[in-house]
Order: sequence, then structure tokens, then C-alpha cells
Amino acid sequence: MTTEPTASTDFIRNIINEDLKTNKNDGRIHTRFPPEPNGYLHIGHAKSICLNFGIAAQYNGLCNLRFDDTNPTKEEEEYVRSIIEDVRWLGFDWKDRLHYASDYFEQMFEYAVQLIKAGEAYVDDLTAEEIREYRGTLTEPGKESPYRNRSIEENLDLFERMRTGEFPDGSRVLRARIDMSSPNLNLRDPAMYRILHASHPHTGEAWCIYPMYDWAHGLEDSLEKVTHSICTLEFEDHRPLYDWFLDQLGVHHPRQIEFARLNLTYTIMSKRKLLQLVNDGHVNGWDDPRMPTISGLRRRGYTPDSIRNFCERIGVAKTDSTIDMALLEHCIREDLNKRAPRVMGVLNPLRVVITNYNEDQPEELDAVNNPEDPEAGSRKVPFSQVIYIEQDDFREDPPKKFFRLAPGREVRLRYAYFITCTDVIKNEAGEIIELHCTYDPASRGGNSPDGRKVKGTIHWVSAEHAIEAEARLYDRLFTREYPEDTDDEAGFAANLNPDCLQITTCFVEPSLAGAEPGSRYQFERLGYFCIDPDTSDGKLVFNRTITLRDSWAKIEKKF
Repeated sequence: MTTEPTASTDFIRNIINEDLKTNKNDGRIHTRFPPEPNGYLHIGHAKSICLNFGIAAQYNGLCNLRFDDTNPTKEEEEYVRSIIEDVRWLGFDWKDRLHYASDYFEQMFEYAVQLIKAGEAYVDDLTAEEIREYRGTLTEPGKESPYRNRSIEENLDLFERMRTGEFPDGSRVLRARIDMSSPNLNLRDPAMYRILHASHPHTGEAWCIYPMYDWAHGLEDSLEKVTHSICTLEFEDHRPLYDWFLDQLGVHHPRQIEFARLNLTYTIMSKRKLLQLVNDGHVNGWDDPRMPTISGLRRRGYTPDSIRNFCERIGVAKTDSTIDMALLEHCIREDLNKRAPRVMGVLNPLRVVITNYNEDQPEELDAVNNPEDPEAGSRKVPFSQVIYIEQDDFREDPPKKFFRLAPGREVRLRYAYFITCTDVIKNEAGEIIELHCTYDPASRGGNSPDGRKVKGTIHWVSAEHAIEAEARLYDRLFTREYPEDTDDEAGFAANLNPDCLQITTCFVEPSLAGAEPGSRYQFERLGYFCIDPDTSDGKLVFNRTITLRDSWAKIEKKF
């Protein structure tokens, strides 16, 4: 599956348009999405995915999926599988262009040898701490390593011996010889290779030296003939280093363009910190529906369309900003409002007995599947003498403007009848456990038989026919708009929302029997729900995707 090309215009597409005018790269457009397989993708990565694959689609170009697997100690096949699933789920296809940085390890080694032979790289024996000390600061220049002027022959010999595993981890590194007094710290003789005796998921035991990210990244783009290397702003200061490497080697030189990463309120976007949430047991894995990961959003009930629409709306900018979480929530409400079938479910049941209804004559009533979709049709909903309603839909002593059920008050049951509360049944503790009501047989379908007005309409399910299920009610993971803005010793974890998950037993209409995991519904008046993969035979489990409340709609024009 592929998505429709976007028609939006931004500064990146303006650059591409200019390149096409001058026939740069012979008119080719080739992008890539290059995640590191050291965690699951999150909503911030979705922005980059949509941008890179969207540009390729818009300009009839190509987009690669490439794993920057240069650090075997943090990378796992689980992450690779999850990333592939996420990108496909979002609707994008790289066809036969799935690559790994490790595919190019031999070529990168040869390129490093080329720089050594040109006198532009050397083997350094300084420790990692000494290299940091020699590097200098933003206001003070660095100092040259005492090993900086080794002969080419000695450097070639040491580098080859590094490769064959002669030296222990951390004892030597290969560094580029650039400028220890450069105002850009990235150009102060950066490391290109480190010794690391670790098995790699793709190359096994073939290597005990691994390329540093800054050395590998630009080369991967070059080897894949990428034309536009689109990165987030934190790589802007690294661009001169990528340029230096490519220019020294005389190879294909993609154009790097930086854009602002996605920051979202009530959310953290650091894979390291998301991993901390998982490892510390604050969430139940990377795909927990409270997580901002793509797999978590998918499990919660978000759709690919809603996420692509969100990424389209926030656009592409050159400066960092923070997007209101309400916009993401608005996008999923907007999408599910069009596509989600309506059903009735009761989260906090209160038993209601309709005393004048014939218990021996249950019936089926017509209910609309989706008023937003004329082709969605209708379904039959069973009705009987005993029903469940929401506890919140009844007040024994109702406040002003409470138009739902109360003693002596009449309300409309959705798709069914008008009922009037006649009696309230309580237990010994004084808690309401049951209501007795009468119904008007002439009001079948919820229509007024004589023109009388009923202000309240509530949902319900037939107690005899309802399916008992588990509802997981998710809320925002953090209580603070900016979770990382805290002086608490516990850090961002101190801002976790203790009420971000509530689990309750609910009752849903029987049309949901046999519903498949991933199916999405609107529980009328309650919100949007998705069937969780934990669902098994005889047990439905629902995740609440989002409530019906939409605060963003009120402020959208200000965005």
C-alpha cells in the first residue's frame, strides 16, 4: 500500500524544486528513512517517515528504508521487526530498497584506509577521557593528540591490527585529522572507528571494530545515491563533518537539509527515556497504549490515516516548537468519526427494571451504524425488561441542567423508548443498586408519540443479551504539559499520571461478539474504543482510544 502524494509546500520541497529546475542529480529524487534499531519508533519518527516517503511519492522518486546498525550493543532484531511493521502500517513501501549500515562495513573500512593513506586519519592511543580533555570547549581550542603525527605506514599497520582483534576494547580509536582549533567541535579530529568485541545481529563475529555514527551516516547516503539527506536540526552542526568526509573521498555527495523535530506536549520523545519507562515497569512494554510509540498508538486504536493527517497538518519548519497534544487527539477523533461503527456499551452499569414491560417478549430495535456514513446501514439491538445504564446517567437529587434520569423524570433510551423513574432501590449501606422505571410503548424507536419534549437521551444495553468485557480506560501518560521540566529528583518519572490507566468491567451489545482485535468502534456518548490483542475466546478487551471531548476543535483556527 502507498499513500497519495501530498500537495503541501515547505522549505524542503522548495529546495527540491530548485534542484529540479537546474537538473541537479539528473532530475533524480532519492530520499531515505534511516532509523537506528535501538528502540521502537515513536510519533516523532512518523513525521520523518511521512516526510521522506511523501517527498519520494510526490516527485516520483525513491525512498529507502535503512537501518543504521553501527552499535551492536544496543541493537536488537525485535526493534528491526517492529520498525518494518510500523513503516508498512503507516502505508509506505520501500520495495527492494531495504538496507543496513552493516551492508557497507567493508566499503567503509576501505574508505578509512583511503583517508589514512592521504594523511587525513590516524590511530590514537588516548583514552576516551583523555580525548574529551584534549577536545577543548566552546570557548577554548583543543589540543593535538601526541599520536596525531604517526606515519602513514604505522597508522595502516595499527588499523589493520585493530581489525584483526589484536587490541582490547577502548584501547585505540581511528580519528580523522581535521582541525583541533575549529569552532565546530565536531571537526576537532572526530573518532571514526572504535574497538568493540561484540557480536553483531547481521555480521556476527566478522568485525571487532565498528564505525562511529558520524563516519557511517554520510557514507551510507552516498553509497545509496541518495540525493536529499533530510535530517532533524540536531544534525546541523554535523553537516560540515559529513561534507568533509565526502569531499575528501571524492564520492557522491547528497545534499543534507535539516528540519525541526516533533515535540509534543504531555509526551517525551527520547528513546532512551522511553526505554527507561519500559525497564522500570511504568508501562507494559513498548507497545503499551499509553506510549507515544507507533505500535502503542496502533494498539490504542489510532489509524494510519489519522497519523499521516497529523503529520501533514503540523508541517515542516526550520525552528523547534512544541505541538499541542490536542491536535493529535483531534486528528484521531476526526478520522474515527467518519469510519468507526457506533455501538452501545456501559462502563459503569446500573441495573434498571422496566416494570410494565412484558419480560416474555424481548424485541429487536433498529440502530444506525454510523450517521456519518450513509452506506453503513443499520443493525438490530435486543431490548428486554432489564437493562443497564451508566451510573452517571442517574441522580437521585439532580443539580440544575442535569437532563438525564432522576426520580419522576422521563428520558429517552437511544433507539428504544421513553422511560420514567418510579422507584430507587438501595442496599443496606444506602447505595443505589437498582432503578424501577415504566416505559411508554407508543414511543418505540425513541420517537415522541404526542409531541412532548424529552431533553435527555441516554444509552443502554439489555442485561439479558449484553456481553461482559474488560475496558481499559487510558489517559495521558503525564500530568504536566512539559514532563521533562521538573526539579524533582525522580526526573520526568515524577510527572507520570497515576490515573493514566483504569480497568473496569463493562457490558456491550451482542453485535460485538466475535469482533477481531484491532477493530475500532464508537461507544455512543463515551468515546472511541479498539479491541486489544489480549482479547481471547470468551473475553473481549477494549482499549479506549480517546474520549468524545475535543478541545482542539475550539482552538484549531489559532494553530
